[in-house]
Amino acid sequence: MIDDRRERDESLMRKAILLAEFGRGRVEPNPRVGAIVARGDRCVGRGWHARFGGPHAEPNALAEAGDAAEGATVYVTLEPCAHEAKKTPPCTQALIDAKVARVVIAAEDPNPQTTGLGSRRLQEAGIEVTTGVLADEAAKLNPRFEHWLSSGRPFVIAKWAMTLDGKIADVERGSKYITGPDSRRLVHEIRGSVDAVAVGVGTVLADDPDLTVRDVTSTREPVRVILDSTLRTPVLARVVTSSEVMPTWIVTTARASAEKRQALESAGCRVLVTEAEAGHVDLGAAFRLLKAEGLSRILLEGGGEVHTSAFRAGVVDHVMAFVAPKLLGGRAAPGPLGGDGVRLIADPLPVEEWTTTPLGEDVLLEGFIDPA
Repeated sequence: MIDDRRERDESLMRKAILLAEFGRGRVEPNPRVGAIVARGDRCVGRGWHARFGGPHAEPNALAEAGDAAEGATVYVTLEPCAHEAKKTPPCTQALIDAKVARVVIAAEDPNPQTTGLGSRRLQEAGIEVTTGVLADEAAKLNPRFEHWLSSGRPFVIAKWAMTLDGKIADVERGSKYITGPDSRRLVHEIRGSVDAVAVGVGTVLADDPDLTVRDVTSTREPVRVILDSTLRTPVLARVVTSSEVMPTWIVTTARASAEKRQALESAGCRVLVTEAEAGHVDLGAAFRLLKAEGLSRILLEGGGEVHTSAFRAGVVDHVMAFVAPKLLGGRAAPGPLGGDGVRLIADPLPVEEWTTTPLGEDVLLEGFIDPA
């Protein structure tokens, strides 16, 4: 009987682990989590954490199970959260309210401030808790989550659109539009899921972008972050003139003039001063400051020099390259990365867990930077 129960627990937990993978690339820095609601061997509810800021796996599985969740067993790949998060209510309370009989957990919460808290809350409510089922397999879902917890900075996605020959603009610096409508729609969906969209001041000067969410349904607008060492951002730039409606933060250094700072703040921007590195914004310090200001997930949209500085500073976690079936050529046409590059082909920065997604005529290539 005990062996039968263990076999059933492991079988259903494997299904929950497979569900967790659906969140890959869309939930970070949150962990990928899957959940199964079962009555005996029969699954009555399935769920996973599908997007950053969205419902967690457990309430999604409970919603599918409906009334069948009462008295059921829930299999979840990570210990249910017990604290009131900024974007979602605690999953332990959802399980208690659903009157489940048992919760089977693969891995404990790696956050030392909350490890074991979810299990205790469930047990205090009279729910049987079993932990450690396929813990090693579940741990492979989130190798970067624990690193992010201790990093002190946001999860950063470096995104660019480029041609098949690696150009992000033509020789005249024109870049609208390299990719097609499907790619642009997904970019706006991602903007709607992050806390902030960040660009360098060069992008503001060259393109005068809005950096808003358009053409998709979104309940939130991200903060617009401009990395600007000497406050060259024009007071009449779109990100400035609209800053009282949609927040614009400008990260600068002590090199910036007090007069320009006052002008931008009077126009509605928030100006944050951080450390300098070789005369420019120190991106490591800047992103730690943004994390302290409550930003957990940032989409970095370049351009090439900012991307290069971000990779050099070790602050990039996820890469998204939208590739269009076009050729531009031109030695002077910029690519997604600038700087001097690596000297040897044997010394590149490795990108892991690559996936490819067709988007109309385009292809999205994405992967993760090794946190080590």
